[in-house]
Amino acid sequence: MSDQVAPGKTTAPAGSTAGYAEAADALAVQYEQVAFESVHRDVLHLLPAVPARILDVGAGTGRDAAALAARGHPVVAAEPTAELRAHGQRIHGVHAVDWVDDALPDLPLPHHPGRFDAVFATAVWMHLDAEERLRSIVRIASLLMPGGRFFVNLRHGPVPEGRRMFDVSAAETVGLGRTYGLRAVYRGERADLHGRAGVRWSRLVLESA
Repeated sequence: MSDQVAPGKTTAPAGSTAGYAEAADALAVQYEQVAFESVHRDVLHLLPAVPARILDVGAGTGRDAAALAARGHPVVAAEPTAELRAHGQRIHGVHAVDWVDDALPDLPLPHHPGRFDAVFATAVWMHLDAEERLRSIVRIASLLMPGGRFFVNLRHGPVPEGRRMFDVSAAETVGLGRTYGLRAVYRGERADLHGRAGVRWSRLVLESA
C-alpha cells in the first residue's frame, strides 16, 4: 500500500479533514454545482432497491445523501467537519437525512447499530494513510450486509493547498477489499467534472460476499 503523498504537495498536514473547515463556504458551492446523477451515472444501476439502508461517509454538504434520500432510501450521513454539516443541513434540510459527527477509520456510529445495504465514500479514501485504509476497509466490511455494496470515488492528481491526500490506486483499493471479502463488481475512470487540470477519478463498487 502506498504512503506517498500525491503529486503537487511536499508536506501533508495532520488529519484527513485538514483544510476543509476553512474552505467550507467555497466547497459548499463547488459540491452543489455537480449533481449526484452526474457523479455516479455509471454505477446508478448498481444502487440497491428501495428502500435500502445507506451510509454516506464523508458526506460533505450532503449532495449524495440527499439525492439517495429523495429516491426513498433511509440515509445516515457521517461528516466530521462541523462547517460542512451545517451547510448540508441548511441546503438539504427538506430531505430525511440523519446527520452524524463521525468518520473513518473507526466510524463507531454509536446511535446507528447494524449493517447497511450500501456505503458511499465519495472523495474520501485518498485522505487516509495506509494504516487508516486498512482499518477502514475492515470497518466497512463489518458494516455491509451480505450482498451490500461499497461505492468509492477516488481522486488522483494535484492536491489542493492545505489538504492531506495520498497517491492511492484503484488496483490497491480493489486488492485491499478482496482481502476482506469484498469483490469488485465495477471499476472505471472519469475526468474531473469541474475541469481541474491533472485531476481524474477512479470509480469502484465493491460487493460483500
